[in-house]
Amino acid sequence: MRQMHLAAHFPGVNSTTVWTDPRSGSQIDFTSFEHLARTAERGKFDFFFLAEGLRLREHNGRIHDLDVVGRPESLTVLNALAAVTDRLGLAATVNATFNEPYELARRLATLDHLSAGRAAWNVVTSSDAFTGENFRRGGYLDRADRYTRAAEFVATARELWDSWTPDGEARPFAHSGRHFEISGEFTVPRSPQGHPVVIQAGDSDEGREFAASAADVIFTRHGTLEAGRTFYADVKARLEKYGRQPGDLKIMPGVTVVVGDTDAEAQEYAAEIRRQQVSPQNAILALEQVWGRDLSSYDPDGPLPEIDPDPGSDLVQGRVRVADPLAVAAQWRAVSEAKGLSIRQTVIESTARQSFIGSPATVAAELETFVEEDAADGFILVPHLTPGGLDDFVDRVVPLLQEHGAFRSEYAGPTLRSHLGLAEPVWKG
Repeated sequence: MRQMHLAAHFPGVNSTTVWTDPRSGSQIDFTSFEHLARTAERGKFDFFFLAEGLRLREHNGRIHDLDVVGRPESLTVLNALAAVTDRLGLAATVNATFNEPYELARRLATLDHLSAGRAAWNVVTSSDAFTGENFRRGGYLDRADRYTRAAEFVATARELWDSWTPDGEARPFAHSGRHFEISGEFTVPRSPQGHPVVIQAGDSDEGREFAASAADVIFTRHGTLEAGRTFYADVKARLEKYGRQPGDLKIMPGVTVVVGDTDAEAQEYAAEIRRQQVSPQNAILALEQVWGRDLSSYDPDGPLPEIDPDPGSDLVQGRVRVADPLAVAAQWRAVSEAKGLSIRQTVIESTARQSFIGSPATVAAELETFVEEDAADGFILVPHLTPGGLDDFVDRVVPLLQEHGAFRSEYAGPTLRSHLGLAEPVWKG
């Protein structure tokens, strides 16, 4: 049986987290990060994954409710977690649009040293002028340019990491390209992994191509086994043109898991979680994100609006834009009409992240099926509670995966690359 990879996504300011649950804690207090990281390491997970927010999001001119308590910087948190974990990989989401290669390469190499080879960088991009206002140049990149800058950014960072020889000799670097013109000397010796692991998040065609050319892991999302298999085959087929093998890129969709004593109990619990995630207020907010209109006068228990979305709306700022709001609205209307659903019920039905729901045995078997049938190499778990949302999975599902030979019982090596089965990059100095 193929062994799967597992990672933990810290549930912070997103619609997955249920903040009304009395067990929910702070998303900025260090003890929350520490609890989830220690749980993931106890479960022998590959890595702990932090998202990023470069500006407080706005909705209809007001700070989005989920952002009112702030969003901490991920690399700072991970450096602290390096001191309270021993083997767990530490993955930071850092934007390639609003950072510079020299500075970020230093910060990532430093984390790799402090953690003894456990650092990872989730590369994201932005074409959002709203976020760009927070930065000195005050601008943004056209969508067509953001991946070209990201590709050059990653290549430049790797040149910097390779400017020190494996035996500790510093050499000058020089890079001249479309987006960066830099030269000098890098201050951090080659780190334990050679290069920190590179993760790419995204399902677009540009994102798939970028991952195939430059990433070690791709973080994606799929709703069904068949969709996962299609994505898996497409991305793996792109690797050959870059001289890479299928095992050089791990495909890990973000998923939720709900565990109960029985399948029926788990299904009932999952339905309650969805109702908590999509409160009446959240249902209207989700609707407004698609429609781009103020729909506060609508009844969450009533029908969907008859008016069409406004594709050019700026009602929502700082959140991922719906690519084709008219098409999404049409899909939601079809679901609503076919099943006789209200606004809230439609949002619950249409926005559920792929979930594995059932008894420990059922969840373990379904996870194994996805890996065995080439729909994923592993999973990034997105729990609905901060910080104890992984406890049940680690205590009840992981032992079954280990018993079946589908997941490690012990770490094979000290670095994140060893967890993922990735070779140390060849030095190209």
